Amino acid sequence: MERDKVKLAVGSDHAGFDLKEKVKDYLSDRGYDFVDFGTHSAKRADYPDSVHPLSRKVEEGEYTYGIIMCGSGNGVSMTANKHSGIRAALCWIPEIARLARAHNDANILAMPARFISEATAREIVDKFLATEFEGGRHKTRIDKICKTGLNPDNTGK
Repeated sequence: MERDKVKLAVGSDHAGFDLKEKVKDYLSDRGYDFVDFGTHSAKRADYPDSVHPLSRKVEEGEYTYGIIMCGSGNGVSMTANKHSGIRAALCWIPEIARLARAHNDANILAMPARFISEATAREIVDKFLATEFEGGRHKTRIDKICKTGLNPDNTGK
């Protein structure tokens, strides 16, 4: 996808704030358009307060992808994945980000701010944004994700 057509949404809690600011600088330097959903300081903040609104906007198609971070990456990922149209992937190395896009059509990248360096975060972001979804057998699996909670005969019981 062309960089000028990609709209990004970024968000974090207090633990992810410093890394989010560095990622924003990196995105700006690379010419990406993004909106920061918060938090806007290192003062204690609850990740659902920024991640739910961000996820809704990605789900609605207002933004192409989201990039979210908290201390472990788990909380932001779990929150984003509560939205039916979201496939948030927790990525700590670039190869996981590549596979998240290529095989899982992830639309939100979650990163563990307390466990990765700024340089690794940049590599992860690059890999995530540069990788296209492969489709094919992976599309079949993505379709099955949308049927969460249904048993094999689709009765939901």
